[in-house]
Amino acid sequence: MASVIEVSRERFEELVAEALDTIPPELTRAMSNVVVTVVDDPPEPHLLGLYTGVPLTERGDWYSAVLPDRIEIYRNPICQICATEEDVIDEVRITVVHEVGHHFGIDDARLHELGW
Repeated sequence: MASVIEVSRERFEELVAEALDTIPPELTRAMSNVVVTVVDDPPEPHLLGLYTGVPLTERGDWYSAVLPDRIEIYRNPICQICATEEDVIDEVRITVVHEVGHHFGIDDARLHELGW
């Protein structure tokens, strides 16, 4: 079995921030009431990231005074499937874009078709 790469929480948070910076500005400007966090371990096995909230496409006049949506990026599972820091960088970007896609109302099937 290949060795698991160790990436510090601080470095992993930097990678998540860098991945967010790769999203086109017109899309990041459209993001609303969402927080992105790094969490060490997922609530269930095999998750690399998780979006929890109300996608932008489903928000209506009723949507006000609600807690922010959450995008969680899971550090340990990503590190476990990667052999190099370059692999971690790639997987973090894929996971961040995938979960941001959910914020925009894109489902898993469509995200996978798009390569995310």
